[in-house]
Amino acid sequence: MQTISVLLSEIDSLKAELQQYRHLESEKVAKAFELEYTYESNRIEGNTLTLQETALVVEKGLTIGGKSMQEHLEAINHSFAIDFVKELVKSKTPFTETVLLDIHNLILKSINNENAGKYRNVQVLIGGAKHVPPQPYLVPKQMEDMFIWYNENKGKLHPILLAGELHERMVTIHPFIDGNGRTSRLLMNLVLLQNGFPIAILKGDTDSRLQYYSALETAQMENNKQPFLILIADNVKATLERLLRTLK
Repeated sequence: MQTISVLLSEIDSLKAELQQYRHLESEKVAKAFELEYTYESNRIEGNTLTLQETALVVEKGLTIGGKSMQEHLEAINHSFAIDFVKELVKSKTPFTETVLLDIHNLILKSINNENAGKYRNVQVLIGGAKHVPPQPYLVPKQMEDMFIWYNENKGKLHPILLAGELHERMVTIHPFIDGNGRTSRLLMNLVLLQNGFPIAILKGDTDSRLQYYSALETAQMENNKQPFLILIADNVKATLERLLRTLK
């Protein structure tokens, strides 16, 4: 396994190379990557729409027979949330609690309006995970601490480490009833985009999902964030390489 510092210097070189080709990046290429991201992020959470079906729902507004209304809404909402994140980057809007709640609101819109954009007020357990999220009364304080940590580190940490750890910290607090995974991955990508990186697409197939949850559990139960941060860095590197191949 590569050390994180070696991986980060490789990523920085790829990013510098990508800058020379960025003018070739069309809206079509960007949309294809974003669609794949929507598909994979929802797939991690158990959505059964295929990539083609996700495209038909998001781009053509079609309904797919045999698929639930919720699965359709998850695809549409996630697509809107990506547009919102891109808008935040464009307008140089700083990342704040309001921004986080707005992103979550988009994710659960029309799926669970009562809890969209609101911290949970009940205890939750995560199926199949050893980690038990904090009691609801601890959530606001832990989220406040997360924002303090982010603001203290955004100028110091490498953007990949900042994005990866923000993702891990939020998902560990699990501040919402539902939509924590999708929202934390969008936060991670907000930080990456703000720093000139492409979005990281974490895969939703069984093996990749197991790897993702296992690395998260190592961070949560053993306080060892290294495997998780390497997983995120590997994903960013893979996206950079694919984007370069496409543009070349």
